[in-house]
Amino acid sequence: MPSTVEQLSPSRAKITVEVPFADLKPHLDKAYKEIAQQVQIPGFRPGHVPASIIDQRFGPGVALEQALNEALPGLYSSAVNEHELVPLTQPEIEVTKLEVGETIEFTAEMDVRPDFMIPDLEGVEVEIDAIESSEGELEEQVKILRERFATNIDVDREAKEGDLVTFDLKALKDGELVEGGEAEGVTYRVGAGGMVEGMDEALVGMKAGDVKTFTSTLVGGAAQGEEAEIEVTVSKVQEQELPEVDDDFAQMVSEFDTVEEMYDDLRENLVRMHRVEQANVARDKVLEVVINQIDMELPENLLASEIEARNAQVDRELAQAGMTLKQYLAESDEEESEEEFRENLGKRSADAVKAQLVLDKIAEDRDVQIEQADLTEHLFARARANRTSPEQEMQHMLEHDHTNDWMTEIRRSKALALVVESATVKDSDGNVLDLKNLMPDGTYAEPEEDAPAEEGSVEEAPVEEAPKKAAKKSATKKDEAEDEAEKKASKKAAKKKAAKKDEAEEAPADEAVADSE
Repeated sequence: MPSTVEQLSPSRAKITVEVPFADLKPHLDKAYKEIAQQVQIPGFRPGHVPASIIDQRFGPGVALEQALNEALPGLYSSAVNEHELVPLTQPEIEVTKLEVGETIEFTAEMDVRPDFMIPDLEGVEVEIDAIESSEGELEEQVKILRERFATNIDVDREAKEGDLVTFDLKALKDGELVEGGEAEGVTYRVGAGGMVEGMDEALVGMKAGDVKTFTSTLVGGAAQGEEAEIEVTVSKVQEQELPEVDDDFAQMVSEFDTVEEMYDDLRENLVRMHRVEQANVARDKVLEVVINQIDMELPENLLASEIEARNAQVDRELAQAGMTLKQYLAESDEEESEEEFRENLGKRSADAVKAQLVLDKIAEDRDVQIEQADLTEHLFARARANRTSPEQEMQHMLEHDHTNDWMTEIRRSKALALVVESATVKDSDGNVLDLKNLMPDGTYAEPEEDAPAEEGSVEEAPVEEAPKKAAKKSATKKDEAEDEAEKKASKKAAKKKAAKKDEAEEAPADEAVADSE
């Protein structure tokens, strides 16, 4: 099967394949057999209609077209393998010559991975900030735990910041209720934010039974972006009574007997959390250094598809939050026009595509394999992130045909880990970080015995054995409380899902290994 390849550009190729008609005969015989089973022709039993009769009745092109449709994918794959191409998009196939009984010729044009060299990874060196866990962070976690286990007491007084207020809400325009603009029994902590503008100011000073009206701009629904009269009717005001931080509190919110043990555990949690944050920053910086050393032409169609997908995702999330891009940018900290936002999103898309191509080549060069344990770990990680079960994630993968996507994500993650392990990562204090043995929870695995420790590296003491635990306390309660505390203390919660600047501006490393939902 003769074939040639024409390099249209560094990232696009055209294959021309000639196929002797004899090679198509098995597919043609199969096509005639299948057609014979499907048609009904007087004088012939189903499945016994001769090929000549099929050609006479339906034309010779019907069976030939079916045979070509079946044969071309395999012929195309063989030509791709022969010329060692890495296709990145679906091929545009055109049959250019069709001589019955003689020769068939077709062309396939597609984006391909351009040729490039991976730089010396061991020569990559980056610096990140050293871990700085402050007592303020620790007290913030304790505050969150106190608020979670606080007692809410009804009070007969005016509401103030920090109080829980229960109220009914109506949005009126020209005296008429706005569609979807009514809610009852809303409970809200004054000062927490996330409500329409002016809500906090309105609630301060209100008592149970009070009614107040103020003007604000609606952020969702059919009248989004329009001004409306917001009518608030308060039914209850509660103040929060925080528990004292003592041994009883420690036993209530954790698995420990004393408040000192609880504080020690929270400090260790902060350290582990910051180690993971360090690793994420290091991963992004190392990959950024690597891809900046590689010059390549990005495949045009692949990049266009990536940009389109990212823009669609932003639009979809903004719509879910009831916002326009203009509104979102107006509320963001950075001054950026809609055109600049789209342009920057395009640049981040290009970085992500480049990172994916680099990681795929590294995985290929290093012969990165995916083990069953890798998939299991991936499913558990997704389950933790989505608050589901591994079984649910597996079902989602199969139902939505994400198997190949997730396998690619795992392979890229393993390739990125190899890149980071090969590089030298130091913190701002000059310490070399041991990222190779860092576990996802921020603890360190035991280093391999035959692997000598790097000179000047930070040797973290193993996490001490947990002090005596109160047998009557469940570890589950502690995990849930600390999980919430860590999330809030890290200050990564956003007011609106779609309005997260970080999600719209993901780092190249995150994008390179992300799955496509």
